[in-house]
Amino acid sequence: MPIPSLSALPIRRLTLRDLIACADLSEDRGWPREEHKWGFLLAAGKGYGIDDPDGGLVTACVITEYGPYSQPDLGAIGMVLVAQRHARQGIGRRLMRHVLSLMDTTPLTLHATPYGRPLYEELGFKITGRAEMLRGRFTPGGPAPRVATRAATAEDLAAILRLDEEVLGTDRTHLITRLPAFADQLRVAEENGRILGYAAAWPNMDTHVVGPLIAHDTETAQALLTSLAAATDRPLRTDIDVRHEELLAWARERGLASVAFNSVMTYGIAELPGDWSRRFAPLTVAAV
Repeated sequence: MPIPSLSALPIRRLTLRDLIACADLSEDRGWPREEHKWGFLLAAGKGYGIDDPDGGLVTACVITEYGPYSQPDLGAIGMVLVAQRHARQGIGRRLMRHVLSLMDTTPLTLHATPYGRPLYEELGFKITGRAEMLRGRFTPGGPAPRVATRAATAEDLAAILRLDEEVLGTDRTHLITRLPAFADQLRVAEENGRILGYAAAWPNMDTHVVGPLIAHDTETAQALLTSLAAATDRPLRTDIDVRHEELLAWARERGLASVAFNSVMTYGIAELPGDWSRRFAPLTVAAV
């Protein structure tokens, strides 16, 4: 029986039943398996992929939509992967064109590695920013943070959602309400009963990823990061907007080393909505 060409294989929606196949695909490309993150994204977003006739997936990606359910005002594309044996055959381009068609006029964003950036530029994405990935064991030091932080409670959720929408410029309720189950820590910074910021640390292989990190100012971001680090013995990883130079310098002094840079790219909008000055790190570079 003849094997169908890759261009003839149908693109389908992925579900949580595809989690292991997605993790296998990550591993095939030399990425960590990240099953915990894949599960979160497949539940909160929409996965698309192509089945390999020989088993597993040829390619996969996830789109997370924000704003009104029936008419999203922003979409984030992440986890775009093509199996090594099918690389450089136009499969990733075909999947991305399919996604662009599905999203129609909805503005899009993604974090691009240097490897993936040329394809996204070819498709019409523009570089609008950069994020620096940091990783390492956090070493406490310097003056104690003056901003008070504490573990978030169920009563804080409404205030967190209001702050998040104000800073991000779009509604992420379906993501943020999943944080208590997804993250090992969720903390808020508070002053006179008002929440000035919040941050989460979620498990990813041998690290804890700090994200989202939303804060009134750099001092508040430092307090949140310090408090999250104090409650874990794992190395931390986070992706900080390079415009936050003060926080980056401080994090390096505390033992987090630069690992990589990703380009923040947009499609259909000149820049991301919201207030970048309070948006220090995304929940994950696969979302926003």
